[in-house]
Amino acid sequence: MSHILFISPYYPPEKGAAAVCVSENAKRLAKLGHQVTTLTTVPNYPTGIVPTEYRGRLIQCETIDGVHVVWSYVSPNKGFLRRILAQLSFGWLAPLLGLKEVGHPDLIIVQSPPLFDAIAARMLAWLKHCPFIFMVSDLWPESAVQLGALHNPLLIRLSEWLEWSTYQRASLVWAVTEGIRDRLLQRGLSPEHIFFLTNGVDTTRFCPLPQAQARAELGWDDRFTILYAGTHGLSHGLTTVIDAAEQIRDRNDIRIVLIGDGAEKADLITRACERDLKNVSFLDPLPHYVMPTLLSAADLCLAHTRKIPLFEGMLPIKMYEAMACARPILLALEGEARRVAVQEAGAAIYVEPENAAALASAILYLHEHPDESKLLGQRGRAYVKAHFDYDQLATALDERISMLLGKTISASRLETPAEEFVTVQRKR
Repeated sequence: MSHILFISPYYPPEKGAAAVCVSENAKRLAKLGHQVTTLTTVPNYPTGIVPTEYRGRLIQCETIDGVHVVWSYVSPNKGFLRRILAQLSFGWLAPLLGLKEVGHPDLIIVQSPPLFDAIAARMLAWLKHCPFIFMVSDLWPESAVQLGALHNPLLIRLSEWLEWSTYQRASLVWAVTEGIRDRLLQRGLSPEHIFFLTNGVDTTRFCPLPQAQARAELGWDDRFTILYAGTHGLSHGLTTVIDAAEQIRDRNDIRIVLIGDGAEKADLITRACERDLKNVSFLDPLPHYVMPTLLSAADLCLAHTRKIPLFEGMLPIKMYEAMACARPILLALEGEARRVAVQEAGAAIYVEPENAAALASAILYLHEHPDESKLLGQRGRAYVKAHFDYDQLATALDERISMLLGKTISASRLETPAEEFVTVQRKR
């Protein structure tokens, strides 16, 4: 079996989607017999605060679920510019600090965003003489420009150069959605250079629990509950959720719960307080192992983004997890997610992104039609078990890795005689 190195600044115990998808793949590849290492930062996302037990050392290691985790130094990341600097520091420093601890991988898999992780992958691939796979979960810097978060022309040009040159240098580009794959093809990347494999969900751990039991564990009452669990960021458009809550504020039997953290959370709390919205609750991020209980306690689960064309290629992990727990979904997301969750799975009701009136109306509709909500949830559970179970996806990834390394080994064997021939000719 092979030694596989994952590079990502996000890894459990952090609670974000990026940490989950890297760790789920890493631990399954380890179970399949590979030696797996992850180079990451000490836990700090999304608050920027490092837990006490991880402070004071530039590099440290531990084994989690069979994966050798190498924790690297992280710089403060409060604010957009500092986040960029933190990502750059990881890209440049982590491969140097962790050079010895990561050993000698046969293959590197690097996740983007952050795009600057590509610097670490390219450095280590060169130093360790091994190929790398570029895993693309979002098209950066294009998405940052469309969101209005990235304005500096020089930084945009440098980012675009790093992005495209990394696509070209990678042995394979891993697109996690069809939209990302299609966009890369449109931009001129070769079809043979790209493979499509989605993120997924552990359908054994994420499964339906009795709602009364889940609510008792959480201390929740019996109000009809809409749950948003995830990052409260610029891309998620959660001010629309606050606006929708205001439109149904007279319904004392309905509430909206937002769990997570992010750059927009403080502003969202301020908006809700200024309007005196009693039907909105904000909770701090919770460990990922609590998510099945949270989802089972909810009546509806919300996936919401800004209305931006690039997001039409998104497939959020929170959607898979809600479906696995047989929860109906309110999907404020266009494109690929709508096709999968609404048209193919029959597990969600679509609402227009950033349309508060449509969101409020959909909440009221599903509140009044519990049988339809139950059917949506049952369909979703069946669909993700068939298409998005991580065990199946990890097997497909393992096959792709074997094909890549087989080709790499064959190529290296073919090159050796030629190199020897050139050496002999020069000696003559």
